[in-house]
Amino acid sequence: MSIKYKVLVAEDELKIREILVDCLMDDYEVIEAKDGLEALRLFHSQQFDLVLLDVMMPEKDGFSVLKEIRLVSKVPVIMLTARSSVEDQVRGYDLKVDDYVTKPFDNQVLLAKVHRLLSRINEDDEVETYELAFDGLVVNKLSRTVRVDNELMDFRPKEFDLLVFLIENHRIALDRDRILDAVWGIDYFGDTRVVDTHIKKIRKKLGDYSKYIHTVFGVGYKFEVI
Repeated sequence: MSIKYKVLVAEDELKIREILVDCLMDDYEVIEAKDGLEALRLFHSQQFDLVLLDVMMPEKDGFSVLKEIRLVSKVPVIMLTARSSVEDQVRGYDLKVDDYVTKPFDNQVLLAKVHRLLSRINEDDEVETYELAFDGLVVNKLSRTVRVDNELMDFRPKEFDLLVFLIENHRIALDRDRILDAVWGIDYFGDTRVVDTHIKKIRKKLGDYSKYIHTVFGVGYKFEVI
């Protein structure tokens, strides 16, 4: 059975949200959020392949949500807006939005935009840039997915970011402070043991491929395929 791409729909107007869900549900797994805060909570708690993001939402507007998403992810984002001003569109593109849909929208046009963005995941040039593969371990940075022997694994955002950081520094011994700065940010003041906790969780999810994550005693960790 093929795995459906997962789409987050963040829209505060119930009727529009229902239209979006009905439009997408045949082809995609759809998760709904009714405001900006709920959208961020859902985004940070699970993996999404694409986000449909309304500009005008309570709690946090779409621009604020997009700004926070872009701090941790390159996931494709389409903004839904009743506004058609150049200023709003430029602001969105400055925040690295992928596309716009102006309300009222045509369902076929919306689906075509969604299909186009998600098709990039499987294009050869995107795979070369975004896909990291080691035998049966495949990590896709664009879709933020980890597959072990073709099985999709459930990785939390920090677990995913940590694994990618290790892979992109292949064969380099990384101390815990450097990992903390890169993955949690330089403003993080928690204990370095959080790195060990996340490594333990990652190794468990990788199964046989956990052998690629090596403990460097007295230093930290490195990813190396021998």
